[in-house]
Formats: sequence, C-alpha cells, structure tokens
Amino acid sequence: MVLLLPSCSNQLNTTFWFSTPSYRRNQSHRNSNIIIKCANKRTGKQRYPSEKRKLKSKHKELLSSNDNKSNKFEGTWRLCNLAVPLDQDPGKDFLEVSDALLHVIAKLLKFPVASMLPREPFSVVRKSFDARKEPKFVHTVDMDVQKLLSLEPRSWDFISQLQPKVGLVERVNDEGDFGDLMSIIRDCKENKEDLVKGENGHSIFSKELYKKQDTRKPKIAIVGSGPSGLFAALVLAELGADVTLIERGQPVEKRGRDIGALIVRRILELESNFCFGEGGAGTWSDGKLVTRIGRNSGSVIAVMRTLVQFGATKQILIDGKPHLGTDRLVPLLRNFRQHLQDLGVTIKFGTRVDDLQIEDGQVLGVMVSESADELRLRSQRLECDAVILAVGHSARDVYQMLLTHNVELVPKDFAVGLRIEHPQELINRIQYSELASEVCRGRGKVPVADYKVANYIDKDDFNESTDSKVENRSCYSFCMCPGGQVVLTSTSPSEICINGMSFSRRASRWANAALVVSVTKNDFEALNYYGPLAGVEFQREFERRAAVMGGGNFVVPVQTVPDFLENKLSVTSVPPSSYRLGVKASNLHQLFPANIIEALKHSLETFDKELPGFICNEALLHGVETRTSSPIQIPRDIDSYESTSVKGLYPVGEGAGYAGGIISAAVDGMHAGFAVAKKFNLFHGDVKSVLGKARNAGLVKY
Repeated sequence: MVLLLPSCSNQLNTTFWFSTPSYRRNQSHRNSNIIIKCANKRTGKQRYPSEKRKLKSKHKELLSSNDNKSNKFEGTWRLCNLAVPLDQDPGKDFLEVSDALLHVIAKLLKFPVASMLPREPFSVVRKSFDARKEPKFVHTVDMDVQKLLSLEPRSWDFISQLQPKVGLVERVNDEGDFGDLMSIIRDCKENKEDLVKGENGHSIFSKELYKKQDTRKPKIAIVGSGPSGLFAALVLAELGADVTLIERGQPVEKRGRDIGALIVRRILELESNFCFGEGGAGTWSDGKLVTRIGRNSGSVIAVMRTLVQFGATKQILIDGKPHLGTDRLVPLLRNFRQHLQDLGVTIKFGTRVDDLQIEDGQVLGVMVSESADELRLRSQRLECDAVILAVGHSARDVYQMLLTHNVELVPKDFAVGLRIEHPQELINRIQYSELASEVCRGRGKVPVADYKVANYIDKDDFNESTDSKVENRSCYSFCMCPGGQVVLTSTSPSEICINGMSFSRRASRWANAALVVSVTKNDFEALNYYGPLAGVEFQREFERRAAVMGGGNFVVPVQTVPDFLENKLSVTSVPPSSYRLGVKASNLHQLFPANIIEALKHSLETFDKELPGFICNEALLHGVETRTSSPIQIPRDIDSYESTSVKGLYPVGEGAGYAGGIISAAVDGMHAGFAVAKKFNLFHGDVKSVLGKARNAGLVKY
C-alpha cells in the first residue's frame, strides 16, 4: 500500500513545547509495509503515461507557436517557479515585484544587470510559500514583452533567445484575459465582442446577444442564496430576467445576531444559523476559495474577479491557497445583495419554499411561507417560469418535498468522522520547525501553517467481518481551519453537528480539521437505512448519538487522541477547546460502527508518521462531523442543467450534489444561469467556448 500525502513539511529535529503521550503506536504487521511519500507534482519516471503524453503534446504546441520568432516580441510570457528565499522576500502579504524577485527574473532572462530591468512589465499572478528544504516563496509572473521592450530596448536580444518550456516559460493567450462576470456580460451586451474572446477566438455571445423582448420578462425563482444561487441570480438579472431570490434564512446582519444568540445564550434559530442564511453555510466558515475544478479556468477566474469587485481583497487572485474569512465575507455579501437589488432582483429573506407547483410535469411556481410560520398555515403561491434549486446540503425538508413529486434523488457517497483540534503553535512547529516564530498569529512573514493528509486502506486493514461489503475506504482531512475555531452547525436541537471556521487573519490559538472516512450505500444498509434518503438518515443517526453523548444543551462529546487510540476514558480533565458551548469527555468509540472507528485509528497512526507530534495529549477529537457534502444527487441534463424528472426545475450547487465548496458552487450556479437564460432567449452564445466546460465537484475532497 502506498500512502500519498499532499502536505510535506520541513522536518527538523525540534523539541516541541507540547507533551507527548506515553501511548506507543502499534507496530503490527499491518502497518509495517506502509510507504509514505510526499504527494508533490510527479516528475520524471513518476509521471503517469497519460501525464507524459499530455506534457509532450503541450511541449510540441509551445515549440510550434515559437516557430514564428516575431511572436516572441508580442503579447505576454508567463514565467513560473520563480523561487525567492524567505530571508529575501518581504513576506506573504507583499504581492508586487520585489528586488529579490527582479533578480530571479533577470537570471531567467540571462539579463546581466537586474537593477536595469523595469518593474512595470512584470506582474505577480501567483505566490505561495514552500517550507520544504530551503524555505522560499514561489512566484508565477506575467511579462508584458512589448512594455518591456519600450522601457528597456536592450532586452531585445535576451527575449529573442527565450525558449518556451512547459511549466517554466510559457506563452499566455491574451485573448483569455477574463474580467469579472458583470463586465463580461455588459461588454457583450454593448456589442464589444472583441473585448471578450475565448481560446479559439469565439465570442461568448453571438451578435444577436441581447434582443429586446416584446413579451414579458421570464420570471425565474431561485431558491437559496448561497454561492450557486447568488451567481445564478447575477447572470440572469444582468441578462434581463425577472428574478426572485428566496432565502429561508436571514440577511447577514440579522444572521450574525442569531449566531451570537446561539453562542452566548444557546438559542438555536432553526432557520437562521451556521447553515441557513445569506451566503449559505460557507459564510460562517473559513471562506476557502481553493478548488479542484481548475484554478486557471475562465469560469473560476470570472468568479474570483467578481468577488474582488464586491469587496474581496485582490490577494485572493494571487495567493496559492486563497481564503477570505467570515469577517470579509459579511461586507462582501452586503455589496453583492445591493448590486442584485439595483438590478431589480426581489430578495425574500425569512421565506421558506414549502412546495412546488407542478402540472403535466412542468414547474409553474412555488408555494412559500414565512420561515417563522412553523406550521406553514399561511403559504402563498409564487408563479414563475422556472425554478433554480440552489439549496445547501442541510435542506433536508426540501429533499423530502421533492420525493412527493417523484423527482429522482440518487444516494451519493460522502464522508463522516470527527473534528480534531491542536494548538496552532504545535502545527506551526510541525510544519515550519524553527520558522514557527515567523507566523506571529497571522501577521508575520509566513502564512499560518496548515496541513492536508490522506490515507487509503484496503479491506485487510480493517477489523471487520470477512463478509463485509466494504472493499476499501479512504480517510482524509477536510476543511482544515488554521487559526480557527470549532462551531456548531446543527439545524435541530436534538442533533449535534460541527464544523470549523476562521477569520481572515487566522489568529486563533487553535487549528482544527475534520478527519473523515468515506461511506457508501453499503454502510447505510448496514444500519437498515434504504432508499433515496438513506444517507440523510445515516447522518441523523450519528448526530443524535452525539447529542445524547454530550448530555444536551449543545455540549459536544470530546476525547483526546491517545485515549481514543487506546479506547479508554481518562478521569482527568480534557485540554482546552475553541468550541464555546462546552465539551464533555466521552468515549467516541460509541459514536460510530467499528469499521469507521478502525479506519480513524489506523489513519491517525499513519498521519503521525507524516506529521510527528500529530498524536499528542493536546490533540482533542470532537464529535461529530457528518455534513461534508450532499448525501444525494439530483440528476439533471448535462447541457441544459434541467432536472431529468421535472421540466423547469434546475438543481444546482452543493445541495444538488454538483459542487464541493464556495468556488465550485458559484461556477455551477453561473453556468446554470446562462443555461436558463438561453432557454428563455436572453442569451444566444456559447459559454463553454470562452469560460470552458463547467466541471462539478460533487465528490471532490478538500
């Protein structure tokens, strides 16, 4: 078995400031053949054959594009992997071209005097910190050749000798320079087609982009104001649709007060909490903007620049691991809301969708009521031509309602587990060694340390019966929050579900991450849960167990990692926790079936090999983490985004099983918005030709 671990740190002999347990890991034969490798980019013989073919093809393209030497002196070149030692770089928050970076650029260009190179032609497009071996910041820089030649003509000879090399020196297609979403749509509406071109020179819209309609505007109801709902609303409103955005929760101002009441007075508002409300569940989280659907794709770039337009710092466009933090998401969402209202969007907060109005297989409207009306006695009909269903994965009542209309729901694999918390200083020292002093609680030169670990185990590694249907499992870290805190994401007082969150500086004393194990239909059936909502009932089972184990009042059951590994409950007090509603020492083995517990134990032992010190007396496990992704998927047409069960219904985002984070959900909503606009003749172009084909991340792990 080979273990691939994406996080590889600068491991030096260091004395930690934290106690280590007397517990000694079991060195049985099942662990003796583990090989631990750092999952960096594969190079040389480590590359897969498909990767080698792709690299060879790309290299040929570069060489062919370089045949015309005059091309060298036009457009933009991208210079990659420009490493600046930590002691020479101004730090993580400096995003301009420093003197040290200019020297590295000069060395790459073989330009003899770095100080003679002007800074203006160079712009940093990516910057990340690498703590392995010699600590350094790695940059990607775009070079405007014509500007360079105009400011320093003597660079002509050096540019003429520049040779493209995949991953190091590449030509940038200037036609793929995407703006924010509003600019893209508005430029095209004004027939400025030459400003927005795709890789193949195709315009995002045809010349007949915007035709004034003699008939009424199509009425579109969008259910949910998370990333997918907001971006779908933005596209449709910009294109002229009559949009109504329905949100069961409250705007961020009121939602923040409701969350405060939960933390201080233990009052859980069922429709306004960490899960429900403006911005979705991601608002009160870490605000991670990392994605596995293509950081450099046109769709992702358009979303990122739209966020900047609404108030996000430009640093998210450059950071290797961009994030916002709750404190920056709140004002951003206020700006987003104001823009939608300026476009004429009707936003109904505190409004719950009780039912769909369907006739002959076609959606004609929705039945809505005030969220405070728990008995749904005053439900009203809202007519519309289409419904974009952009709910989150905690809208379990919506899933139940869809089943009453025979809308197909397919159970989907997801993951459940526990959230582990360490002192942030410990994680800093594990990852950075003596460089930990440079963190300064988010205000230093280097970013607050994080980690990402994964472990694959086959059936032989489990202590379970031989007739088990489970062939293998994976255990991995999820939603790692450096400098964060553990928060309650329950939507019912009889259930306990937790998550992590961070503010922009990540200045908390703690680091937390979910350690979750993949579960499938076989696991649901083992607990006698069947049917489309088996995964939902599977989640509820453990959330209720956690609530009982905590003793009520939103107290969370916890156990130190050494105790968990030894299956014992110490009588001594547990270490401090960032969870503010109280913790109770418990035996977490009683939460999950034995096969999930064994997977967690096995993986903790393995993670400690990669991150020595990960197992320690200060490491505290919290129960329970169950809502890592949607437990269902709502089938839809791959091109039109329309439900395969009901016409006029468009399931999108994380709750529908097509996204796994803020960015992927926003991209999915954006593409769905264009698809609906096309259906109602508000849009006549091809989005894929310029923004690329949308990739969903329903099963992607972060």
